Amino acid sequence: MKSVCLALLVALLAGCASAPRIDSAYTATGQNSRVQYIILHYTSTDLGHSLRLLTEEEVSSHYLIGDSPATIYRLVDENRRAWHAGDSQWQGRTWLNGTSIGIELVNQGYLDGPGGRHWQPYSEAQIEALIVLLKDIVQRHQLAPGSILAHSDVAPQRKVDPGPLFPWKRLADAGLVPWPDAQAVARQQALFAASLPSVAWFQAQLARQGYLIEQHGELDQATRNVIAAFQMKYRPARHDGQPDAETAARLLVLNTPSL
Repeated sequence: MKSVCLALLVALLAGCASAPRIDSAYTATGQNSRVQYIILHYTSTDLGHSLRLLTEEEVSSHYLIGDSPATIYRLVDENRRAWHAGDSQWQGRTWLNGTSIGIELVNQGYLDGPGGRHWQPYSEAQIEALIVLLKDIVQRHQLAPGSILAHSDVAPQRKVDPGPLFPWKRLADAGLVPWPDAQAVARQQALFAASLPSVAWFQAQLARQGYLIEQHGELDQATRNVIAAFQMKYRPARHDGQPDAETAARLLVLNTPSL
C-alpha cells in the first residue's frame, strides 16, 4: 500500500513540474535557416499509394503534390526532419535529410517496354502549384540560387527522379534555378565541337557544380551516371551520360556565368 501511495505522489509531483522560464527579448543576428536545400522527387506510384507510403512507412517528405487535382499536402513540418534523401551528398554536405526540404510529386516515373523507356509527363497544374510552393519556401528560408535540386543530383548512382520530363527550364524562367545563357552556350559549344575536353575536365566541372564524383579521369559507369544526372536537368533531350560538346558548354557556362 505504501509503495502505491509513493508512486502516486511521485507521479503527482512530476505532473506539477513546469517548463523552464525563458526570456526571448533578445535575438542574435548571427543565424540563418537550418534548411539549405529543397530536393524534388517523383513518387513512382498513384496518389493513394503515395499518401500511404509517405505517412505510414519510414520514408517521408515535407510536401506531396497530387496530380489530379494538384493538391499540396503538408506531411512533415519544415522544422522537423523528413526521410526523403537517403544516402546523399551535395557541395560536400552529406546525408541531406537534416538540411533539406523534400517535395514529392505524384508521378509514375518510367516504364520499360519493348519500345524502350517511357517517362510520364507532369501536369501543368502540378508544376504551377510547385512553383508557388517553391517561391514561398525560398523566400521564407532565404535560400541561395542553386538550392533546388533533383534527387538524382544528390544521389546520382541510385536515383533518376524527377526524371528528364521534369521542366527545370520552367523553374528557371520563374527565377528559381540558375540557367546557362543560350548565346554563351552556343559560343562554347562551337569551340568544344572542335576539341572536346577530357573526362578529367568533366569530372572537375561536375564537382564544381556540387556533384559527388571521383576525379580519376576515367569514363566509368559512375561518371556516366553523374553526367546523365546533369543532362536530365540541363539538356534532357539527350541524357545518355556521354560527354559531348553541348554538355560541356552548358556545364562551363553554369560554372562561369561571366563567359
